[in-house]
Amino acid sequence: MAYYYSRLDFFCHLCGTMLIVPSSEYAQCSLCKTLQDIQDIRDKEISYTITAEEIRRELGMEIIEEQKVQLSKVNKKCEKCGHDEANFYTRQMRSADEGQTTFYTCTRCGNQSQEN
Repeated sequence: MAYYYSRLDFFCHLCGTMLIVPSSEYAQCSLCKTLQDIQDIRDKEISYTITAEEIRRELGMEIIEEQKVQLSKVNKKCEKCGHDEANFYTRQMRSADEGQTTFYTCTRCGNQSQEN
């Protein structure tokens, strides 16, 4: 996913900071206060692309990969075939102050169910 951004500003030729346009007469560098005639940038446009990866990197975010879970067995009757054994695992699906969700899979027919 990419985000597109365009505006009628350019960068300061002295320090590279993006110019702002405080009046209809000139553009100004917010860092070094250099002025540029508005006629030099009128009707011109810059655009750039920011990717989702760049946003994550800038914010210091990492992609959390799905971890493999170790399944445990429990005596639980299958609603579909009546078998008395199922594999299960738990995950925190809601906020931390609420209980975990338990997921069950019948060891005979593979029917899946869950309990909140």
